[in-house]
Amino acid sequence: MTKTDIRPVKLPPEKTATANRALTRVRGYLTEHPDLGQIAVKPLDDNELEPLTLPREAVELLAGLLAHLGAGRGVSIVPSTAELTTQQAADILNVSRPFLIGLLDAGEIECRLVGTHRRITASSLMEYKQADDRRRREAADELTQLGQEMGLM
Repeated sequence: MTKTDIRPVKLPPEKTATANRALTRVRGYLTEHPDLGQIAVKPLDDNELEPLTLPREAVELLAGLLAHLGAGRGVSIVPSTAELTTQQAADILNVSRPFLIGLLDAGEIECRLVGTHRRITASSLMEYKQADDRRRREAADELTQLGQEMGLM
């Protein structure tokens, strides 16, 4: 099994402007060419190299990365099939490891045992996170509505 490294990459402040300029160009290109399934990228400094052909999905992912990096946020790429340790999963959810283990034991997040160690696929973790975010938004919306009905807002 390959070790999954989830440490985020973060640009130094002097490089965020470069990321933002690149983001503007990438988004513009994607908008101007909505039907392209592949995009050719040519290095600026070498006229002899063939352009690098990338799938559109990879360029869209690159745009997302640039947006986060340009905003000064760290970014990690984790394959959806990657198996995470309980500590890595807890770090991603920003919860304690014992709290995460409680979620696993309650069946809230799928996991498998490798010997005595639990492993969580990144896709299972993201499914839980999205569902939890949705529940939180719904609860906040309900509280807002109740506050308005009671004249508190």
